[in-house]
Amino acid sequence: MSETMPSIGEMLTASVPMVRTLNLEFVETSAERAVLRLPDQPDYHNHIQGPHAGAMFTLAESASGAIVLSAFGDQLSRAVPLAVRAEIGYRKVAKGVITATAELERPIADVVAELDAGGRPEFSVRVEITREDGAVSGEMSITWTLRPNA
Repeated sequence: MSETMPSIGEMLTASVPMVRTLNLEFVETSAERAVLRLPDQPDYHNHIQGPHAGAMFTLAESASGAIVLSAFGDQLSRAVPLAVRAEIGYRKVAKGVITATAELERPIADVVAELDAGGRPEFSVRVEITREDGAVSGEMSITWTLRPNA
């Protein structure tokens, strides 16, 4: 971003220890899409030498957090984003580098309008986890809320 304003990736890397632990790479972060990559690291492999399910979950959840911060960063002075619930499905065996791509499932303006009206909006983020060959190895749906500050 700029010398005075850290990027979303820099902010998450600095504030979320698991992002640093797993060495997650921020490929793209915008209000439309967030793309994060998990390098192939034997320390985080499972019993079949692919990324552990917990590492895949963290990758997907982190991608969802990146898009939430990108989309609603201008609301942080009045509300805090919190994950409410998540569901993940593991579709195909993952090996090597994996990538998570997150997209909002509700228009930003609708979420902000609900917050403006005094509500505590909830919205879903859909995340697709892919292998290097493009095959979908997992999918996550995570519901977030913007909790108004007291």
